[in-house]
Amino acid sequence: MKRVAIFGNAGGGKSTLARRLADLTRLPLYPLDMIQFRPGGGQVPHEEYLKAHADLLSRDEWIIDGFGSVASAWERFEKADTLVYVDLPLVTHHWLVTKRLLKGLFVTPEGWPENSPIWSSTMNSYKVLWLCHYRLTPRYRQLVADMAESKQVHHLTSRSEMTAFIDAVAREQGQA
Repeated sequence: MKRVAIFGNAGGGKSTLARRLADLTRLPLYPLDMIQFRPGGGQVPHEEYLKAHADLLSRDEWIIDGFGSVASAWERFEKADTLVYVDLPLVTHHWLVTKRLLKGLFVTPEGWPENSPIWSSTMNSYKVLWLCHYRLTPRYRQLVADMAESKQVHHLTSRSEMTAFIDAVAREQGQA
């Protein structure tokens, strides 16, 4: 496990999982929200994002958490040796987006640029939930099925599977 792509629908706990995995493996973590957005929530120019993303992919080790764009996501999946797909029930994703909104009223969510607009970002996440569920989820599921022969693939479908995955990595790393 040297190049890890963590992906899935909004609010599924991908960033928390990515931070825990980075702590255990000592691999450098790159949350795409920090690359794609400036403090205050403004989006960086797409070409600037693509250049930064290409730079990350050229490195020997990384954990990349997030989506970015369809093209960059599929490029990242190809370069990764490990895919971690967080595929929780849609209602769970919805609840976790709501929980992040409530918590975000008091503190900027970890992995988000400072002064991110919590309300508008949350409203965007609610829209993304449905779009991702209907358009990307079937493609993600096919991707992990197709890649299971050539990469380490972890298709996590519950919070307990996410915990078990982290526990297994901790045992592998001698940290259990």
